[in-house]
Amino acid sequence: MAERITKNLRQALAPSRLEVIDESHQHQGHGGWREGGETHFRVIVVSEAFAGKSRLDRHRLVNAALVQELADRVHALAIVAKAPGEA
Repeated sequence: MAERITKNLRQALAPSRLEVIDESHQHQGHGGWREGGETHFRVIVVSEAFAGKSRLDRHRLVNAALVQELADRVHALAIVAKAPGEA
């Protein structure tokens, strides 16, 4: 799943920085968790595509790139989305 997320975000947003972190182990036994993990992710994305966009619009772009993954196995997605040069 992490590879699918990485591939789709690279294709959709051409990020200069991308981290995909599987945090499923932190949610074992909680809602949405499944045996084998790959249910809870954090993504850190820095892309020119986010320049001039609101936080909500940035999250919408990420969610749109991952629509199939979110419908499939991913239960939770934490997003950090920034334009280059933002702190």
